[in-house]
Amino acid sequence: MAWPDLGPAVLEILLGAGARRELEPGEVLFEVGQDSYDLSYLLSGAVQIIDRADDSVVVTIEAPNFLGELGMLMGQGTFLAGVASERSEVVVVEQGKVLELIATEPELSDVLVTAFAARRRLLIEWGEGGLTIVGSDTDADCLRLREFASRNRIPHRFVDRADRDALEALAEVTEIPAAGTAVITGRNDVLSQPTTRDLARVLGLELYVEKDEFYDMVVVGAGPAGLAAAVYGASEGLCTLVIEDTAIGGQAGTSSRIENYLGFSTGVSGTELAYQGAIQALKFGARIAMPRRAVRLEPGAGGFEVELDDGSLLHTRTVVIAAGVQYRRLPLERLESFEGAGVYYAATHLEARFCTGRDAVIIGGGNSAGQAAMFLSRHARRIHIVVRGPGLTATMSSYLSDRIHSDDRIRLWTETTVTELHGDETLDGVTLRHGPTGDATRLDVGALFIMIGAAPNTEWLRGVVDLDDNGFIETGHGGDPFVTSQPGVYAVGDIRSSSVKRVASAVGE
Repeated sequence: MAWPDLGPAVLEILLGAGARRELEPGEVLFEVGQDSYDLSYLLSGAVQIIDRADDSVVVTIEAPNFLGELGMLMGQGTFLAGVASERSEVVVVEQGKVLELIATEPELSDVLVTAFAARRRLLIEWGEGGLTIVGSDTDADCLRLREFASRNRIPHRFVDRADRDALEALAEVTEIPAAGTAVITGRNDVLSQPTTRDLARVLGLELYVEKDEFYDMVVVGAGPAGLAAAVYGASEGLCTLVIEDTAIGGQAGTSSRIENYLGFSTGVSGTELAYQGAIQALKFGARIAMPRRAVRLEPGAGGFEVELDDGSLLHTRTVVIAAGVQYRRLPLERLESFEGAGVYYAATHLEARFCTGRDAVIIGGGNSAGQAAMFLSRHARRIHIVVRGPGLTATMSSYLSDRIHSDDRIRLWTETTVTELHGDETLDGVTLRHGPTGDATRLDVGALFIMIGAAPNTEWLRGVVDLDDNGFIETGHGGDPFVTSQPGVYAVGDIRSSSVKRVASAVGE
């Protein structure tokens, strides 16, 4: 899929849209750090894709084939270089024209989008993206950057400071800080203690808002509901922008396996489902900006004004609020100091490493907790699920609760709470207390996963749209089930009052 045969019809479209160019050996077709780059079809010769960090060859693309990957659709800057390895001839199609062809030529779209996505997967598997994250495996800041890169499918490699050999090899090609978290870009530029915003900036994911730019629809949140809104809006020709403050996929993106979503009989990870949704939205011309957070909404001339956390103002005719929910935190002493160092709010492969061969505790009785238990039980010695209530029947789908009850690697603690966290720099134990008896039990664990109730992300909307007593957005005004009290502002997915809190219903809404 990554290196497809275009076929005569698709090839004719490409050749007709581009201009021929001859390359001498060593000539650069595109360089690291460009804001954008064009698609090139190789008529003859070969081009090497090079990681400028150490000038290693990632892959050699030989004629007949084309150059490009998913960043071309995302508006992402180049993180690798393309250099002719011999005398070559290419047909260059400008990026804007490529996006236009993808939107209007289904035969070409199917081939290019599939290949772009497959190539991004290969770069992730190879750890080749011209991006290196250096830090401690138990550092919360480092984990935050790695989660951002992983959940947004950004190719990168991680160098643990505990791996002296890898650290010394890296130090031979660039100067890195003696401590803390660092990010090294494709040209060996080093960022010390960067934020996710800093990382997005060097990757070309930053949103630049033109003063007079006007959108038909701004979607706040890139979870399943927001991505679906973007797909349907952009496919109907609406100028659509999605704002996401954390990662594509939202809360669903942290799920290791979703099995009750139509069309995926063997299940699909939340990250993969969101990834495919984002590609669909990009294919139809939607834009996705992250990490960006909406902080203010008010009616404006001809529609609405949305202010972002950097002060940027977006002007739009319609707003779809799909900001979802976030897990609540527990009032436990030292909780914050253990976050990222034994306490987690997601259960992906990144977090699963910390409970390999050890016990792990999951707090929560919903589907997310159940999916996490099934996934983590393949890594941990034993999983302990802790719930306040008498069981799982009222809060979890039966297919999950049935599996949990029949799995001897999982123990369910009912009418129980976690009351203490133990450890020095990293978590190594928790204390459970059984409500009816008051009995306390200490467990030695490698990780604690908190998946309890959800709080809606609506503080910035108070006074603008009606909220229920729990902060969820009330809808149903004017007979439309998704219209808020502010005409032109819609709410979909988990953030909507009385919603089902399921991926399928969020997408349907």
